Amino acid sequence: MVEPASGSALDDGLAIWFAGPASFTGEDVAELHIHGGRATVGAVTSTLAALPGLRLAEPGEFSKRAFLAGKIDLTEAEAIADLVDAGTDAQRRQALAQLGGGLADRLEAWRAELIDILAHTEAWIDFPDEDLPEDVEHAAQARISALEGEIRSFLDDNRRGERLRDGLQIAILGAPNAGKSSVLNAVAAREAAIVSATEGTTRDVIEVHLDLGGWPVTIADTAGLRDAADEIEREGVCRALDRAEAADLRLVVFDASRAPDAASVAQLSGGVGGSVGGSAGAVLAIANKSDLVDQPLTAIVGVPALAISAKTGDGLPELLRRLEGYAAEIMAGGEGVPLTRLRHRVALTDSADALERAAAVRGGAGDSELVAEDLRLAARALGRVTGRVDVEDLLDVIFNDFCIGK
Repeated sequence: MVEPASGSALDDGLAIWFAGPASFTGEDVAELHIHGGRATVGAVTSTLAALPGLRLAEPGEFSKRAFLAGKIDLTEAEAIADLVDAGTDAQRRQALAQLGGGLADRLEAWRAELIDILAHTEAWIDFPDEDLPEDVEHAAQARISALEGEIRSFLDDNRRGERLRDGLQIAILGAPNAGKSSVLNAVAAREAAIVSATEGTTRDVIEVHLDLGGWPVTIADTAGLRDAADEIEREGVCRALDRAEAADLRLVVFDASRAPDAASVAQLSGGVGGSVGGSAGAVLAIANKSDLVDQPLTAIVGVPALAISAKTGDGLPELLRRLEGYAAEIMAGGEGVPLTRLRHRVALTDSADALERAAAVRGGAGDSELVAEDLRLAARALGRVTGRVDVEDLLDVIFNDFCIGK
């Protein structure tokens, strides 16, 4: 590769030509494989951008072109971004499954069923004098209810895919000097937070992203829970409480050598008795500094606790095992590719709500039109997930199934 004006060498690379429509974007594409140093990449890209008719691609432009060309749908385009950002093996596997059409195939099957039901309903409305099956309306109602049930069941997944994509959220809470930062450092196996004997040194939320047994986890160290002495610390305590509210799991750390403080004990309420299995918002009580007491503390105000010492490492393997087990329980399991984004969940909920309305209609003048409108809304909502809404599909079913106008 040479610079056109001066003829000076830019790099020694490889050029590959992909002829459309077999390329990723469906267009003719030339790929340049060059050495990855910043100077080399900068020289090549700036030289290309200076040529007539060429410009730098915008973020995500090749995936966008592939979508517009019908090579991929929106869920597959999102999967490409997820695959690039995957930080754990579990995230990689989920992104690959979605990129392979796992989620799109399920949605397309529901969409095809919806279109077929809608087509039969529209035919009953628009062509009442044609030779149509007499049980079209009754059969449609049964199919609507069945489809709504399938979508509702799919939505009831404890946000498994979204949690895997974003990472499990764990908040470390407790009184000042309970050893929260030391616990964070011990779990992260590095000095992620400053540890000091001075109370109130942690003012803001400190996040650490970890790979625990292949599962993505974000652990947040928070300010000590107490009546803060100054405005900055009060803000830190407020942020700690906010993080606790949003966390999938709360690790409430107690100093085993001291009496439990009321603010930390309050964080144990609503938990699951120290178990790390179950629903979101679970609580695990940690009795830290077990090296300072004669007998390990196994319960705090009647709640089972895990005795550890962040200083000596006692109990840490068991803590990591429980955290990995909780992450696996929340993010593993289920059949097929789950929903990975909030927009998927909102669209499917809208679709199920529309189907519920359609299924509730029980005869009467003009009711078929109401059913058809809700079915159209349900189909559009499904189409928002993949980016596909095609009226021609509806027409094909109407005329192919009933041979209207023969």
